Amino acid sequence: MDLSDQEEVKRIVSECRKGNKKFQSLLYKELYSKMMSVCYRYSRRSEDAKDIFQEGFIKVFEKIGNYNFNGSLEGWIRRIMVNHAIDHYRRNKNKYAFSETLQEAENISDDIIDLEEVSFKNISAKELLVFVQELSPVYQRIFNMFVLDGYSHAEIAKELNISEGTSKSNLSKAKRNLKLKIREKLG
Repeated sequence: MDLSDQEEVKRIVSECRKGNKKFQSLLYKELYSKMMSVCYRYSRRSEDAKDIFQEGFIKVFEKIGNYNFNGSLEGWIRRIMVNHAIDHYRRNKNKYAFSETLQEAENISDDIIDLEEVSFKNISAKELLVFVQELSPVYQRIFNMFVLDGYSHAEIAKELNISEGTSKSNLSKAKRNLKLKIREKLG
């Protein structure tokens, strides 16, 4: 399956709109690892990521009639997954209270550790993803939305029902926590 070939994409979308299980399965399998990666970034537990992924793909097939071929199909599906992950977070907001990591991080003085010494050269993308998943749920979502998904602080504030200042502050704290985790790893 070649999602860069517009004619093939049109055929896939057309068949998925008709409810053709074969094409739905092909699309699902083709994008499984990429979209699961998106879902993992927005969840702390693998079970939650899998739920977000499954529910997100159900939405994809329900809304595939709305795809208008502006931009890539993969990008359109990715946006649905991100939005669904954010909705999942909102529905379960009370379940995601600030963790001890957050409280500990706020008590760490930047004077004690020179965070600018931290080098990202020796950290793989996979290792960085693990560190991001260790952040508190709030920091993790804001970091993902801003750094990885390109949301502005205004958009994050609107999506998560917080102020822009809170978004900026939490992003700063998330970055600080990541630097600390990386520094610990590098010893």
